[in-house]
Amino acid sequence: MKAMRLEKPREIEQNPLQWQELPAPKPGPGEVRLKVNVCGICHTDLHTVEGELNLPRLPITPGHQIVGRIDLVGEDVKFLKTGQRVGVGWLNSTCGNCDYCRNGQENLCPEAKFTGLHKDGGYGEYIVVDENFAFELPEALTDEEASPLLCAGIIGFRSLRLSGIRPGGRLGLYGFGASAHLAIQIARYWDCSVYVFTRSTEHQQHALELGAEWVGQAQEMPPVHLDASVTFAPVGWIIPLALGHLRPGGTLAINAIHMSPIPQFDYEKIYGERMLRSVANFTRQDALEFLNLAGQISIRTSLELYPLREANQALQLLKDSQIRGAAVLQHRINI
Repeated sequence: MKAMRLEKPREIEQNPLQWQELPAPKPGPGEVRLKVNVCGICHTDLHTVEGELNLPRLPITPGHQIVGRIDLVGEDVKFLKTGQRVGVGWLNSTCGNCDYCRNGQENLCPEAKFTGLHKDGGYGEYIVVDENFAFELPEALTDEEASPLLCAGIIGFRSLRLSGIRPGGRLGLYGFGASAHLAIQIARYWDCSVYVFTRSTEHQQHALELGAEWVGQAQEMPPVHLDASVTFAPVGWIIPLALGHLRPGGTLAINAIHMSPIPQFDYEKIYGERMLRSVANFTRQDALEFLNLAGQISIRTSLELYPLREANQALQLLKDSQIRGAAVLQHRINI
């Protein structure tokens, strides 16, 4: 099979992903193999190829917003069948036995494995995954439209829930890329007023098109104090500013697997029972609930499509904030 493979982390400007021919993987017990049709691009992929995450193995094939069809099943597969279209996200497997798994917090399982980090991901022609971590997708969505839902969408949904935003509330979103442009659609469905902070004028216009009440930059004070906020930009200096925009009792959720250092800030930024919390991964329950909701409300995914061979170039555009919505790699163009 063909894949864009990472042998050694480097800056994306150095084109660290290399086009290679590899043996096709075979599913083990309880696993299925997918022939990948598309794979969305995520900031986590960029953190992976540039070495900002601890990489448990090299070489590795990145990618964890995968849509494909099952072409081979392993022994003891109970639920899925060949020919089914399914999606695979960041969470690839968990132990199922620890306190976190038993308490509905499998996203925190110390034995969790992640797609494109521990296991080869969707920048390759085939992947294998535990059948319990492959999800049926809304039929109304194309492969390309469904792909960003599998990380950007699910983690954005979890972030909204952890922020504590309630229907009709005032929500802040910091950064407006793949995840935020899906999260705003959920928030508007919940009748929330959404205030978007992004430096890109194109992203500001995109936010207004999707129903934002107000757009500006993180350094600007919004016209009202916010009930809850989510930061998507992996830059620590935004955190004190975002806390300053919250009302007493509000929550700021950080949606980032990697972030630059958060600067020291005065206690008054968090006084008044303001809460600061991180968002780590997602659970299968998050995925099931979000994908069901996405099918109900017909979430619109803004897409930029690239051939698989152009993964380095697409990641460079992502790094430079030049992607409007979500970027998706199409396999059939090259394979």
